[in-house]
Amino acid sequence: MKNKRKLLTIVLNIILIIFILNFNSFAFEIEEATDYIWLQEEITNASNSTSKEPNINSKYAIVLDRDSKTILYEKNSNKKVPMASTTKIMTAIVLLENIEKNNSLTLETQVEVCKEAGAIGGSRLGLKKGDKVSVNDLLYGLLLCSGNDAAIQIAVSVGGSVEGFANLMNKKAEEMGLKNSHFVTPHGLDMEEHYTTAYELAIITDYALNIEKFAEVVKTRNYTVCIDGNYKTITNTNELLGYLKGVNGVKTGFTNGAGRCLVTSVDRDGFNIITVVLGADTKKIRTKDSISLIEYTYNNFEQMNIADLIKEKYEEWCKINENRIFVYKGKKNNINVKLEDIKYNYYPTKKESLKDISISIDNINTFFEAPVTKNILVAKLTVKIREKEILTLNIVTNEDVGRKDIKDYFLECLKCQRSYNF
Repeated sequence: MKNKRKLLTIVLNIILIIFILNFNSFAFEIEEATDYIWLQEEITNASNSTSKEPNINSKYAIVLDRDSKTILYEKNSNKKVPMASTTKIMTAIVLLENIEKNNSLTLETQVEVCKEAGAIGGSRLGLKKGDKVSVNDLLYGLLLCSGNDAAIQIAVSVGGSVEGFANLMNKKAEEMGLKNSHFVTPHGLDMEEHYTTAYELAIITDYALNIEKFAEVVKTRNYTVCIDGNYKTITNTNELLGYLKGVNGVKTGFTNGAGRCLVTSVDRDGFNIITVVLGADTKKIRTKDSISLIEYTYNNFEQMNIADLIKEKYEEWCKINENRIFVYKGKKNNINVKLEDIKYNYYPTKKESLKDISISIDNINTFFEAPVTKNILVAKLTVKIREKEILTLNIVTNEDVGRKDIKDYFLECLKCQRSYNF
């Protein structure tokens, strides 16, 4: 009898260990309520801070300016690390872009929940095998309450399987030029070879926010879904949404391997940034770090209208040089030029550095022998803050100029002769 009890105890302990190991790999987003009194205190402290550098405890972090794609702050931002449920940002991208390409699947399409989605653990929308749910509600369940079951069902509905969908995710990452991101799952539970970097996650997020539906979903605090005819209200797990000025998304995450993660997008008076913190030890740390990065950015940086400064300098250069760009043996002696397009109008600059901005134009080639074609380099425009180069634009030829032929020389002679006779 004692041996049987001992054996039963061993079996139960093994089962408990297996359960704990699997439990710890799940991505729970709602296990810890937000302390909003503490949150408001942190927001007030960060807003009033005069610190020139943020104090960040998370292992990996970045602040990215969305317009210029400039990094305003970074900490280990190129290290490959697990990213938990922030994975679902890419999941949503692949879903929304494949809906556009595939007329048989729309946001209104009702899908039947598969066994794999119904059985997945961790944070859930609450799906079970056989339930009917719209793709639109799966999307909200994916991004608001971070449903792993919604992620699996999206993967199966779009990619045929989790593996097939992961291939689509990696294909998209390749299209975006990401070198340090690889996806194995649509939900982000800890798995080998499933990783990204803080920098590339910011790039993924920036891309996603340009999709209107994605931006609409991630700024939603509460939403009512319909699962198999039953209505259920879900709440966004992003604790900063609605509490910190300008926050309009994006996604939380947690696994034991990834730690606490938070990707945040903020828009204050047209100054748009994305912050990423990964590898925080606690929810409060990820929240505090995110607030610190956001308030540090808006306290210390200002949007400089770089487009107007460049335009002014270019026009000044043109007045001086328009007759100095000579085409030898050309059908015309001078050639029109143009400035390369500026990809953004504003550049975030530390407030104390605004006076240190300089723009210079160096002539590269102002003498040409015909024939001359478009887009030949004439000069380079360089923008610097102190000694740091922040932008270079080319000034190039903007027309073709052919070489003179016998007829042109003959007409020139006639013109000279008439002028002489006069």
